[in-house]
Amino acid sequence: MKHLRGFASDNNSGVYPTILKAIEEANTGHAVGYGDDKYTEDAIEKFKEIFGKNIDVFFVFTGTGANVLGLNNVGQSFNSVICPDTAHINVDECGAPEKFSGMKTLAVNTPDGKLTIEGIKQHMHGFGFEHHSQPKVISITQVTELGTVYTKKEIKEIADYAHKHNMLLHMDGARISNAAASLDIPIKEFTTDAGVDILSFGGTKNGMMYGEAVIFFKPELAENFRYFRKQSMQLASKMRFIGAQFNAFFKDDLWLKNASHANKMAQLLYNNVKNIPQIKVTQPVQANGVFAIVPSEIIPKLQEEYFFYYWDEHKNEVRWMCSFDTTEEDILDFVRILKEMCKNV
Repeated sequence: MKHLRGFASDNNSGVYPTILKAIEEANTGHAVGYGDDKYTEDAIEKFKEIFGKNIDVFFVFTGTGANVLGLNNVGQSFNSVICPDTAHINVDECGAPEKFSGMKTLAVNTPDGKLTIEGIKQHMHGFGFEHHSQPKVISITQVTELGTVYTKKEIKEIADYAHKHNMLLHMDGARISNAAASLDIPIKEFTTDAGVDILSFGGTKNGMMYGEAVIFFKPELAENFRYFRKQSMQLASKMRFIGAQFNAFFKDDLWLKNASHANKMAQLLYNNVKNIPQIKVTQPVQANGVFAIVPSEIIPKLQEEYFFYYWDEHKNEVRWMCSFDTTEEDILDFVRILKEMCKNV
């Protein structure tokens, strides 16, 4: 019997009740469209309270839209973006960054999803050579696609390296709330203060219905963004419903509470599977994901109970994602079924 909640993706979770209520409350009367409304203004002001006043914030519908538009606004079609080989912009966006920005993605093999200066250096050549795409942006993901978390020191080192070479640092923050909860430091410390130039800030994976933000930490980088957003069909006419969600998202630190709970559930899952002889956890569990190698014969049966995705079918590696609404009962029942199935392997 398939259960109500699975471990496939935090995208599969519902909408947090107070956020859903905020949408309903915003659904009263008329409000000026395209972002000239009080809900959007208040939400942008909240972002500035968190990240600093000298930023520009723009709301879009999707994470892919945030990444593509953020990158598109700072590069030319002859530029390139250096990123991990597992990065969403390299693997899971159907070539959208390259199609819309024209910029080439240059992938770096990373065992844990995290870029290092050494890894970046392999693509740092061809500057000024007209036959070679010109490296312009380094893109990191926080939390990474493998569930690991950059420290603020690691981010600052990459940012300093990028700026030393007249490049920019982009952060895909689809799960940035989980990173903030994991690091247990103000989010400003590993973004604004660490030298990030462009941030895709995610809300959908952490309790919102839809809506992401693109943040530029230098006003000059945001020039013409509003036009590209319109051209790219990411300008919401009824933007108040994104703004209202973010207002509820930030109220009383709901965003951190949701992320902390999801992280806690992943730790609970890890602690309950790490000693099962047939299971091998492959990455440090630093946020809300657990990656593990599981006997191939039980994976389809286990998916029938609690749905989840393969990560690497060749290695029988799977990904178990926890969400703001994952419960301890979900974890313990899943582990019970997993242990029963492993007995027969």
